[in-house]
Amino acid sequence: MHFVTAKTILTPHSMNIYRGCTHGCIYCDSRSKCYQFTHAFEDIEVKQNAPELLEEALRKKRKRCMIGTGSMCDPYIPLEKELGLMRRCLEIIDRYNFGATLITKSDLVLRDLDILTRINNKTKAVVQMTLTTADDELCHKIEPGVCPTSRRFEVLQACRDAGIPTVVWFSPLLPFLNDTRENIEGIVDYCVRAGVHSIICFGIGLTLREGNREYFYAALDRKFSAQSQSQEVSPLRYISGTTGSTTANLKELYQKTFGYSYMCSSPHEHELMTYLAKLCRQHNIQLGTDSVFKWIEEIPDRNPFQPELF
Repeated sequence: MHFVTAKTILTPHSMNIYRGCTHGCIYCDSRSKCYQFTHAFEDIEVKQNAPELLEEALRKKRKRCMIGTGSMCDPYIPLEKELGLMRRCLEIIDRYNFGATLITKSDLVLRDLDILTRINNKTKAVVQMTLTTADDELCHKIEPGVCPTSRRFEVLQACRDAGIPTVVWFSPLLPFLNDTRENIEGIVDYCVRAGVHSIICFGIGLTLREGNREYFYAALDRKFSAQSQSQEVSPLRYISGTTGSTTANLKELYQKTFGYSYMCSSPHEHELMTYLAKLCRQHNIQLGTDSVFKWIEEIPDRNPFQPELF
């Protein structure tokens, strides 16, 4: 890691305390060259003055709003346990009576459940948790540096018990890996049991562009190639509607199917999105993108303070 002194933190209601990540998710779009990282992605850039900048910005705001984080880099990377910058920022959000929402894959968010509960009691707090696969074994392969899906489910349950609303990012769904009806059923079951308010899903597929495409393909070679089958899980266990030799090479399959396309959609996208929508309707879970973002950003019309008569 390395420390920097940042000039700003909110743009306009979103912040990133850290730049870079050590979760190692094989599909991470933040690795794309368009984000112009000038350092290794795993060499985390720490904005050491983030709390001070946040307090200065919130002091000047005249209207309460939701302050978000995690859209670019997870605020609960392992370094946060030592540095505590996210916790300090949440304390400032609480002190100035703003709302808070965050996107994470980490169970470290449970450390700050006390502050998130206080924020939610006064304004609003929303925990957004990414779930990509209901299979912990596959989760360890595609998201190796973070807690498995079953543990994230426990985090969602803890938020429910604390009265904090939750949203699940069901994204990305990787073609030929987790684009199956069984995976959709497993994730929706987790959401139902945890009382999740909404699911965000951008479709059945993923995006690949320069930077993250090369990293993704190298990971497929490493984890799903014919040479790795003696020690790794066969990709055909997950491939939707595919038959053939157990020496199938996922990298070659992706290259043949998608070439250098930015959007890599599952061959079964329409069928699977229809099925996902059906399950969400049955269980009264909001499904969408813009509609869910609008709900997240809404601040309840209530005063955090009870006015005194005298």
